[in-house]
Amino acid sequence: MNREPVEILLVEDNEDDIVIVQEAFADAKLANVINTVRDGEEALAYLRREGLYKVARQPGLVLMDINMPKKNGFEVMQAMKADPRLRALPIIMLTMSDREEDILRSYTDGACSYIRKPVDLIQFHAAIKQFEVYWTMVSRIPIHTSTT
Repeated sequence: MNREPVEILLVEDNEDDIVIVQEAFADAKLANVINTVRDGEEALAYLRREGLYKVARQPGLVLMDINMPKKNGFEVMQAMKADPRLRALPIIMLTMSDREEDILRSYTDGACSYIRKPVDLIQFHAAIKQFEVYWTMVSRIPIHTSTT
């Protein structure tokens, strides 16, 4: 199946997790573009194409941690859902939290999926590969045109 690469914005402050996600996507050999930002404020600047991100392409999917500096994942998600240009972007929470209230709040606030990061490196790699197969080959992601 030939598909256009999916642009993914990874919002993650943990350098080890960034490397694991990037390696897992590379190992799956499915062509995708992963751009990474390290905190909630940077994520919103990227999505709104502000400052350093003026020419950034709109991602088709946002992978976001909950616990981050400056703005947490919930604050970023709320800002995205309040912005008509960003509200349709699929958001997947990718986090260490297994708290029921975080899961419920994620779905209530508009996340379309909640993935708990496995603590074990091999399991984390496997989870990312499964995630990629589903989100890049099975599901349909809205095609985003340039908005200014």
